[in-house]
Amino acid sequence: MAYSYAVIRRTLDLIGAATLDWQRLGKRGTWMFISVVIPVFNEYEVLPHLFSVLPPVLEKLGDDYEILLVNDGSQDGSVDWIRDRASRDHRIKLISFSRNFGQQAAMTAGLDAASGDVVVVMDSDLQDPPELLEQMLEKINEGYDVVSCQRASRAGETLFKKVTATAFYELMRRGIDRRIPPEVGDFRMYSRNAVQALCSFREQHRFMRGLVAWLGLKEAVIPFHRPPRVAGETKYPVSKLFRLAWTAISSSSALPLKFCTYAGIAMLAGSLLTGLLSAVAGLGLGNGAAVSYGWIGFQLFLTGIQLSAIGLLGDYVGRIYEESKQRPLYIVNETCNLGRGMASTRSVWLHADSDTEASDMHESAPYVIAMPGRVPVARGLNPGEHSAAAPWKRRAG
Repeated sequence: MAYSYAVIRRTLDLIGAATLDWQRLGKRGTWMFISVVIPVFNEYEVLPHLFSVLPPVLEKLGDDYEILLVNDGSQDGSVDWIRDRASRDHRIKLISFSRNFGQQAAMTAGLDAASGDVVVVMDSDLQDPPELLEQMLEKINEGYDVVSCQRASRAGETLFKKVTATAFYELMRRGIDRRIPPEVGDFRMYSRNAVQALCSFREQHRFMRGLVAWLGLKEAVIPFHRPPRVAGETKYPVSKLFRLAWTAISSSSALPLKFCTYAGIAMLAGSLLTGLLSAVAGLGLGNGAAVSYGWIGFQLFLTGIQLSAIGLLGDYVGRIYEESKQRPLYIVNETCNLGRGMASTRSVWLHADSDTEASDMHESAPYVIAMPGRVPVARGLNPGEHSAAAPWKRRAG
């Protein structure tokens, strides 16, 4: 009798657990492992706010998850805060650069290391609301490869920032690629197929939004009202925004060079007109002094156009030179909870985790140097232990 009671109770417990799992599973019908990639640059004030909101949202989704925080050369204690949090939760993972390589490189490193079935890229300042993750995941399960969040409003931003942002997206859409949706930043969710496609791009000067548009994958757009930063100051001053805009234009199109061609044609037509006016003045049918001053002004304008075109061409040639050197996109000098060393083209991973279990590592911790045209090599691994598809990557948990 006691045995039967124990069996019945155990059966009810299993039914209850299965029911709870089904409720957490929801309408999706499949479990998904979610990776969240967050670039971090001097965000010590923001991180406590982020982790008071993000983990509960991920727990509510009911799926397994990992949070990859990519430290992009922070100097304010952000790394210490992340390291402490990672020591208490294996799902919190740190990727720390040797110096500041920029947000685009940080996102690339996060995508390289993410092992989720879906991967989310978002900012740490909570201007990208984690509450949207559930809607984004529903779109992924509907068959979309990319789910982008579109800003319907920008709270806490200056009029100058709003006007320049609008002008930038309009320029990108009209002159570069019409597939770039307006008012869409880097807050996106990607399927595994989309992540693999993005990781195949290894150019030095990167604009992730342009790369996503270039892929042409099935994309859904979710509008949202962007809140202000919860703490700290923006890490994108005006000068940095202009550099990003120029990188976006020059890495996605040769439009500036075409503009120089059009300007040259216009200057040719202007020179013919000026020559005609000079001929008229020489015949005494016009004001010679006025035409002379006009000719001087035209020559100065023409010289400015030529110098600008030479500088523009030099910038493109310089980018070609930088690409030809094939230097790494980023260098990682510390990781936490990632397990084995990673390997991806044009990247350097100098250290494996210090807290990795001995069963997961060999006697000497590997460091990985992956460069184009070569098989990634990890010091301390036996021959044949690497894979060209996903070397040393293991699933979280």
